[in-house]
Amino acid sequence: MRDLYSNIGVAAAIVPAVKSSAADGITVDTKGFSSVAFVVNTGAIVSDGDFGVAVFESDESSANFGAADAAVVDSNAPATLVASSTYKVGYSGHKRYVRLQLTKAGGTSIACGAVAVLSDAQKRPVS
Repeated sequence: MRDLYSNIGVAAAIVPAVKSSAADGITVDTKGFSSVAFVVNTGAIVSDGDFGVAVFESDESSANFGAADAAVVDSNAPATLVASSTYKVGYSGHKRYVRLQLTKAGGTSIACGAVAVLSDAQKRPVS
């Protein structure tokens, strides 16, 4: 199939909400896909909120997550996220499980959410 809809999977990565602290995102299982990218969407930032995102990876679904090496992460997100913006964060490593981490260096809060887009499915169409 040549349509995008039938060839990608999507998963929640950070539930959209106003965030006031650093937090781990939702673990994404990449089994059955060869690539994954995250789409991060921000809203309002309160009191000079200084938040960023980082990619973490693991071979296990719920343990031993570590920061992904910079060589396997591509991103147009700045170190400090900007209000009302959209960013993409790609992961090209080989770990089965990945997740975003919302980091906080200061300020009060940020409205933020993210989804994972999984592509290059081994079985198509993707349900």
